[in-house]
Amino acid sequence: MFRLDFKMANYVIGDVQGCLDSLLKLLEKIRFDAQADVLWFAGDLVNRGPRSLDTLRFIKNLGERAYTVLGNHDLHLLALWCSSGRTHEADTIAEIVNAADGEELVNWLRTQPLALQLPELKNALLAHAGILSEWSFQQALELSAEVQRTLSGPNWKAFMAELYGNKPNRWDNTLVGFDRLRLVVNVFTRMRMVRDDGKIDFKYKLEPADAPPDLKPWFDAPRQFPGEGPIIFGHWSTLGMLKNKVGYCLDTGCVWGGQLTALRLEDEKVFQVNAVEPPAPTVH
Repeated sequence: MFRLDFKMANYVIGDVQGCLDSLLKLLEKIRFDAQADVLWFAGDLVNRGPRSLDTLRFIKNLGERAYTVLGNHDLHLLALWCSSGRTHEADTIAEIVNAADGEELVNWLRTQPLALQLPELKNALLAHAGILSEWSFQQALELSAEVQRTLSGPNWKAFMAELYGNKPNRWDNTLVGFDRLRLVVNVFTRMRMVRDDGKIDFKYKLEPADAPPDLKPWFDAPRQFPGEGPIIFGHWSTLGMLKNKVGYCLDTGCVWGGQLTALRLEDEKVFQVNAVEPPAPTVH
């Protein structure tokens, strides 16, 4: 049975992080039609929630009815797969590494982009953490494609071995090689706060109001392309559901016992469900 409001719709969904039961509850609430609707995920499909393997299988099996950008936890899985990352006590992705279809899932995940242009909302961009104020949407998509080509290629493991690090921490168009790719990945998947000189701070993770005076959220830096927007992102659960002049934050802390959020692009209506899973242990 079709919904009365839309016969088909596009929904952007915040960080799932292995909370498949909450995702299924959200899809029931929006009356997701797998024959007509399309889901757009803001990254961090896996980790810390209890059903990372099932979540990845479910989203992959949706085929052209689901698209995702990569988040930092998705990249963490890729790093662990090729022995380039360190296991953390709160990780819940070992089951993917050990699964019979683990390689198939990893190979699918590493072909996904860091940024996507969204339908319906005029010139809207989806990225897990955000983009720099000096990047146009076109440049952001081109930089995403650079990383996607590397991760999809035969030498992706060499890049994963060089992925982790906080340097460089300021964009420069002349950057090349792994330094360039690392900064692009860090912007798209880890960034929260920036400094007035353009440097990115990768340490502060709490609410902007409590930040040191020399830091501000990336979305408060004046956009050099003000006609573009909105930017839809996740990653920052302490923000909660947020709409501002730049766009939307859809990470509402489902894995921490909060909510899972979807934004329907056709009318910008927000849908939320309370987390089904028990909260993940606090990470110190």
